[in-house]
Amino acid sequence: MGLRERKKERTRTALIDAALELFLSKGYEATTVDQIAARVDVSPRTFFRYFASKEEIPLSLAAEQHEHLLAELRGRPDGEPPFTALLEAMESMLGTLRGLDDTEAARFLQTQELIHGTPALVSAYLRLISDNERMLVAEVARRQGTEPGELHPRFVVSLFTGLGLMCFGRDPEDVAVITQRFDQLRALAEGSLRPGWDMPARPSAEEAEPVR
Repeated sequence: MGLRERKKERTRTALIDAALELFLSKGYEATTVDQIAARVDVSPRTFFRYFASKEEIPLSLAAEQHEHLLAELRGRPDGEPPFTALLEAMESMLGTLRGLDDTEAARFLQTQELIHGTPALVSAYLRLISDNERMLVAEVARRQGTEPGELHPRFVVSLFTGLGLMCFGRDPEDVAVITQRFDQLRALAEGSLRPGWDMPARPSAEEAEPVR
């Protein structure tokens, strides 16, 4: 990044850290955009160049992880079974978390704590998950040559999303705990399903057996 981009990134990070500190000390509802901006010594107008609202701040890190997951899924080999591709994409996303330094990891865990402890943010987080889920379903359907509205891609993604929600629990202690949960849930899921867990493509009208 150039000097201008680095300065913008530092300001954005400072706003996130200031907001998290205020949210956790004063409470999410009691914290205002003006207070966040003042903590970083910028104007509210500058704040809105980075975030559309204070709600967007704690959700921004989760949104980045979801974007990484979707990008990794789209990059998996087309011949890979969907559930396997999803698990491998999740493994890559967790790899980015394991690569965080202490400050970045603390920021991520503070965000998780804040989201799960704030009803208004829980609702927004679930909307974010729902939007992400629709994109995952569309990608799984593309891989299988089916439509997103069909049962199988929706079922695969629903199962995977359930694992993800269990992995990122209400009070994660650290990134290592999240990784351990995922490893345990992955072993359980893969042990409960046949290898690769895939479903054959729907037969054509000519291939389908006549109903007797």
